[in-house]
Amino acid sequence: MTEKQIYERLESVFTDIFDEEIKLSAETTAEDVEDWDSLTHISLISAVEAEFGVRFKMKEVSAMKNVGEMVAIISERA
Repeated sequence: MTEKQIYERLESVFTDIFDEEIKLSAETTAEDVEDWDSLTHISLISAVEAEFGVRFKMKEVSAMKNVGEMVAIISERA
């Protein structure tokens, strides 16, 4: 799976979770997306895990600084 394909699928997940179309980049953070708080973060992580068939470790989730880091983990495991 290419990074482009990962970003396309992630954008679909983000759209479902935040109920609006969101264009993602490697630098996208929670501060860039309105309504991305700790509660929606849990829903987002769960939805991403389901979409890609991966499980994030708790330390990975807490260490992720941006979408690019999430993509790197997905790319490594998918």
